[in-house]
Amino acid sequence: MKTRTILLTLTVLLCGAVACFAADLHTGTWKLNEAKSKIPAGAAKNTKVVYEMAGTKIKVTVEGTDADGKPAHNEWVGNFDGKDYPVTGDPATDSRAYTRVNPNTLSMTIKKGGKVSSTGKITVAADGKSRTVRTTGTDAKGKKVSVSAVYDKQ
Repeated sequence: MKTRTILLTLTVLLCGAVACFAADLHTGTWKLNEAKSKIPAGAAKNTKVVYEMAGTKIKVTVEGTDADGKPAHNEWVGNFDGKDYPVTGDPATDSRAYTRVNPNTLSMTIKKGGKVSSTGKITVAADGKSRTVRTTGTDAKGKKVSVSAVYDKQ
């Protein structure tokens, strides 16, 4: 009887954990809303961002243009645990670390060569239909850059 109760409890907890990941407000496809965004001329522009589960980790795929306007694509796979995980496909970035602040907000730190190049916050609106990404940092030329990008959920 005790074994059955313990197994049932573990099953319920596991289902709850899976439901939490499935219901994560950040997952899904996000498209840049340029009219609501403030992206300085000459800054890289992420036009589409996809958050999805990859086993027990989260995969973030980014499509857009680099500072020269050329097509750009990069990927990050990791957890929202504040640890650095490698970025592939972005010559300006080696790693990103995301930390969950609350269910709607992530903070991020972006590094190149082990040094912080930018930091930011990603906040999903209460209705889950949009998100705002605010970053500050320096570009490849050492110039200070601040970006406020608004994305609509697809």
